[in-house]
Amino acid sequence: MPIAMSLSKVSLTFAATVLLGGAAIAQSAPDTENGRYALSPAGDGYLRLDTRTGAVSNCTNSNTGWACYAVPDERAAMDAEIGRLQADNDRLKTELAAREPTIPGKTDEALPKSDQLKKPGPKTAEGDRKIEIPLPSDQDVDRVMSFLERAWRRLVEMANRVQRDVNGGKI
Repeated sequence: MPIAMSLSKVSLTFAATVLLGGAAIAQSAPDTENGRYALSPAGDGYLRLDTRTGAVSNCTNSNTGWACYAVPDERAAMDAEIGRLQADNDRLKTELAAREPTIPGKTDEALPKSDQLKKPGPKTAEGDRKIEIPLPSDQDVDRVMSFLERAWRRLVEMANRVQRDVNGGKI
């Protein structure tokens, strides 16, 4: 009889330990469900990553126990906005195409580009095999001079400001 009694005491002790220990473990950290969740300490709680869905939750322990709340997913909101904008863009393109009147002779092909300001490249003289480089026009020289004058005025103004700052406002 003493052996049976000691076995029942051991069984009760073991059962109580398992129940109380399990409750203590459940209250100490959120469950990881056989590796489904990855937990990382964050502030007063944990960040929980669901390895199956990629959802992130913030888990905290309050008086009532552990509670996990989903962290807002900015990527999903951004993807939704991109999808909405693409749909708007497609709709507007369709509306614009419906409005455009058909003009006879109009083509969607690009027109050849012609540059009237393009200058001829260096020429080779026939007999001497020399390269001739065209000189800049008076208009080109005037543009360069105008640029240099503006740059010089700015440099002088900047030097005057620096000198006034160094002298305390007096030149």
